[in-house]
Amino acid sequence: MSSTVKPEPSAEPGSAALSERWRPRAAAATVWYLRLLALLNLVTVLLAPFRNQVTEHNEGDYFTPYLLTAGLSSAVLSVFLAIAMRRRKRAAWIFNMALAGLFAVLYLIAMVLPGERFNHHVLNYVSTVLTCLFVLALLIGRKEFTSKGDSSNPKTAAATFVGGLAFGGLVGSLLVWLNNDLTGARFWDYFRYSVGRMITITPSQHLRSVIDAPTWVNAVINTMGAVLFLLVLYVAFRSPKDKELLTAEDEERLRGLLDKQGERDSLGYFALRRDKAVVFSPSGKAAVTYRVVGGVSLASGDPIGDPEAWPGAIDAWLSEAREHAWAPAVMGASEEAGVIYARHGMDALELGDEAIVELDEFSLDGRAMRVVRQAYNRVKRAGYTVRIRRHEAIPESEMAELVAKADQWRDGATERGFSMALGRLGDPGDGRCVMLECHDGDGELKALLSFVPWGADGLSLDLMRRARDTENGLMEFMVIELLQRAEEVGLARVSLNFAMFRSVFERGSKLGAGPVLRLWRSVLGFFSRWWQIESLYRANAKYRPIWEPRYLLFEKSSEIPRIGIASARAEGFITAPSLPALFRRRHSGAAVAAPRVPVAARDGKG
Repeated sequence: MSSTVKPEPSAEPGSAALSERWRPRAAAATVWYLRLLALLNLVTVLLAPFRNQVTEHNEGDYFTPYLLTAGLSSAVLSVFLAIAMRRRKRAAWIFNMALAGLFAVLYLIAMVLPGERFNHHVLNYVSTVLTCLFVLALLIGRKEFTSKGDSSNPKTAAATFVGGLAFGGLVGSLLVWLNNDLTGARFWDYFRYSVGRMITITPSQHLRSVIDAPTWVNAVINTMGAVLFLLVLYVAFRSPKDKELLTAEDEERLRGLLDKQGERDSLGYFALRRDKAVVFSPSGKAAVTYRVVGGVSLASGDPIGDPEAWPGAIDAWLSEAREHAWAPAVMGASEEAGVIYARHGMDALELGDEAIVELDEFSLDGRAMRVVRQAYNRVKRAGYTVRIRRHEAIPESEMAELVAKADQWRDGATERGFSMALGRLGDPGDGRCVMLECHDGDGELKALLSFVPWGADGLSLDLMRRARDTENGLMEFMVIELLQRAEEVGLARVSLNFAMFRSVFERGSKLGAGPVLRLWRSVLGFFSRWWQIESLYRANAKYRPIWEPRYLLFEKSSEIPRIGIASARAEGFITAPSLPALFRRRHSGAAVAAPRVPVAARDGKG
């Protein structure tokens, strides 16, 4: 009778599971340690007794834990490091490991050396244990810190530090020279004094004998040092900018996906903006397009391609965002895509609704359409006519004139749009786009509308421009002309515009609306005086459309303010002036945004 010996179970799987469980906890502990140190440092700034005690410990026979001092600089450093560590940045881990490790070694040496007085006080034992535990947590959580920084960050930070010291030293030298009460100092003395003050080095005996600067001058120099300190920290730990924009090969692959699945999302064609980057699913059947703005990886609309492959594309996009410490966010996702994003750990916030008109349900007849019908007839009686053509049917010379008119009628110097705008006009690759040209009774061009394809039988509004000296209701007239002549372009549905917070205005005006909803509606109505939030809803509602909700998706609620700023920058509501932006050509392949705003809101504004 043979017997078999059962192999002993390996301990490796259990060890691996234990390691997987403790790594994120250790990483989180380092973040909370730094937050606590930031709070304690802030307390030292506000409470003089505690500050004096900490200062005494640092300068006397005791020492405090890693990063606990009696100044605001240490509090700011702790906050920066906590933020960087929370984003799992590798550079922050290296910085903390090097500095905290050095402190831990020095503390241990001081505690064990014979004749040293440091081991005579219990606080020094506490400091040593806390610092060593922090180092241990860093070691255990090491693999959690995988986010890459820009490879140029160290060099840029060093250059910023040297350049900032030189600039601050020169400015400080000038201020000290103008306000010095003593004599005998040379320029080099002034410069050394200023640089020393910026990095908190006590002036030497020689400098004190020839320089006596007023308190306000020293305060200015110290402020420059603090600003430089913050700037160096920002540069050293900032997330890398995404330098990969849409290539010709990427655009061709995306067009192939749109040919197969383009009817799923009215915003799908806007994925072809050339200021976006793209990441494909492993199968290549789906893709997510995005732009990195201020450390936020900002996607828009739904993923492109087969919904069954969306999870693979979303995983690839999220992995890339985590690798570079970008905050992932999606603007304008549909409910279908929002559900899939939610399965990947993202939360949703309803932004508003998209107005979609189905041609087989649209009619100007009936009492509900009386206002729209009257506006349409009034403009038509004034002699206005509309010409509808595909972009590919417009001769190059005529398209150049239309582009020039679009630039001329643009409201302001900044183009707006990202999630619902193509960003170019007249590009040869956009031949299936549809142009509406409105002429007055004398044959002069007065307004333009441009739509991008939405599958085989749909259009999605992209660009709206009009001259200022035109009839009110001109845009409504053009839209209705398109809806009534849909057979000219094989049209079955049109996505017109986006109404922010539509449900609030609709439900808040109904009988039985609660006090919170009525208050929220009143607040939005107040701000509509400047941002036309309510008028956007009412302008869309004229066409009695189908309302499709759109969502903002994010991972952490704490990132919403950051995402909001990034979205405003991407849409063109917040701009950072630069020479390339000032002289960039706005159309024909350039990365340009055109706001997708409702008809009535755009009327009279160009």
